[in-house]
Amino acid sequence: MTTSDPEHHGNQDPDPARTPDLEPGGGVAPGSTPPDSGTTSGLSAPEPDTRKRFPVSGWLTLLAVAVIVIIFVVAIFGILS
Repeated sequence: MTTSDPEHHGNQDPDPARTPDLEPGGGVAPGSTPPDSGTTSGLSAPEPDTRKRFPVSGWLTLLAVAVIVIIFVVAIFGILS
């Protein structure tokens, strides 16, 4: 038993025999734009849920940057004093 695919849309490419301005061999006349293939809309896969909180690695990075800035500020004031 075979079932037909309800989402089958056929060939999305344009038919070269019915494409205007198409030269023999598949070229396009200067100034003409070839037709686009058909497109499908929608997502191919569901997007993952986004987090609503800042990750721990982000907090650790901010802490490390703050410590480095404090060390540089203390070193600069030590040199200037």
